[in-house]
Amino acid sequence: MPNRARRPARPPATDPAREAMTTLPPSERAARLRETAGHGPVRDLGPLLYALNDPVAGIRQTAAIALGILRDPRGRISLEVALTDPEPGVRAAVAEALGAIGSPESAPMLERSLADSEPHVRARAAHALAALGAPGAIPALAARSSDPAPEVRQAVAIALGRIGTDAAIPHLHRLLEDPFDRVRREAVLGLGRSGAPGTIDTVREFLRDPARRVRVAAAVVAGRHRDGASVPLLLERLAAPETWEKPAVLIALGRIGAVEAVPALLAAADHPAHWIRVCALHALGDLAVPEARPVAIAHLEDPSWSVRGAAAIALGAVGGPDELPALLETLRDEHPWPRRGATYAIGRLNLTEAAPRVREELGDPVAEVRLAAVWTLGRLGDDGAREDLVRLLYESRSSDAIPPAPVEADGDAKLLSDAESRLFDAVVQALGRLGRGMPDPLIHRALADARERLTEEELDRLARLPLPEIEIDRTPPTLRALFETALPSGVDDEDG
Repeated sequence: MPNRARRPARPPATDPAREAMTTLPPSERAARLRETAGHGPVRDLGPLLYALNDPVAGIRQTAAIALGILRDPRGRISLEVALTDPEPGVRAAVAEALGAIGSPESAPMLERSLADSEPHVRARAAHALAALGAPGAIPALAARSSDPAPEVRQAVAIALGRIGTDAAIPHLHRLLEDPFDRVRREAVLGLGRSGAPGTIDTVREFLRDPARRVRVAAAVVAGRHRDGASVPLLLERLAAPETWEKPAVLIALGRIGAVEAVPALLAAADHPAHWIRVCALHALGDLAVPEARPVAIAHLEDPSWSVRGAAAIALGAVGGPDELPALLETLRDEHPWPRRGATYAIGRLNLTEAAPRVREELGDPVAEVRLAAVWTLGRLGDDGAREDLVRLLYESRSSDAIPPAPVEADGDAKLLSDAESRLFDAVVQALGRLGRGMPDPLIHRALADARERLTEEELDRLARLPLPEIEIDRTPPTLRALFETALPSGVDDEDG
């Protein structure tokens, strides 16, 4: 597609914001743009919009990336104009930014970018259309399903799977025959998300695909659909020497509820690779079979922190009151992951006598542990936690802009956690549970104040809840519904 000449994103040449940006060296201009995006929502987008017309391509690309991070719809029109930038890197960044902003009005321009001369730009346009969830784009996406560039076909498969309407299903079936394994993988996952009739029968056969990543995708879909007919093939894959597909197979067997797999799961719990031990413990916890209890207790002493955390989670599913001493000891673990798992286990087992100890975890420096403590205290109905939870409600905030944070881990292992962004919602839920027994002015006033701080859009988003509240194929409530459950109608007016 020939690229049209760029038009200025913001024309007034004498604007002070633009003059300041154009007089700085390129490296400093780029640093200023990155700093602007890092500070979150901004009142004046002028410097970023002007930078889309900077003579240096790297600055234009940085501006587009920054606008995507901010997700401010005021930048949409200027970004759409910049889709015609002469530099492919800029056009790709612009397409990604438009996807992040998520305005359906951008779909026609992004559809045109599917015919861009550069594969990377076509792929980014497909990803952006996936983010928009634009069903009207299916014909344009399907037209690129035979694109000569594998990365474009892969992006098309992702987009069709995420849009997920009936019109996308035939095109995903065709992509199952693609010679590139990454394309087949995305087609398998897309069909699995669709839930269309007959999908699982088709996907099940890809447990025999020659490519490992495709087999892994098929295992994920089998677990998601709890497909009992997949169990023999999954056990066959579990017995194979290939190590890297075992985690997906183990998790699938647990979600399906394949009790016939228990001997194989017990053997996998002692596998030399720690990530396989983790998945085996999760699967045994899902099955909640008696044989899992001694294995989980033994692995609370595992040398790997990730295995100790998984063992604590499993014990919450298969243990009982006798496990309290072991779980209290695990709360002293040097790594946060076992502490998190033990905290959730105490809540799942309803060990109310541990509530005072769990309250101490509200002060843990790691958000994952604090989040587990909030959920557990609400689950236990711990009246002693009221003031601490009210304080935490005032300190936390409801925001999609809180980025995932790293969790300290042993060696080179890294974890990214979104627990900080879940805390506000979890506290609302926990306080609602504490306030159900009898009217509590402290709790009700705190909840009413918190609700007052939210916009209608924030209230209508899906709640971000802790691990035990997230079940496969379950849609969480909206934040508004959490408040309606937690805050009796009219109580804020009476207290006010």
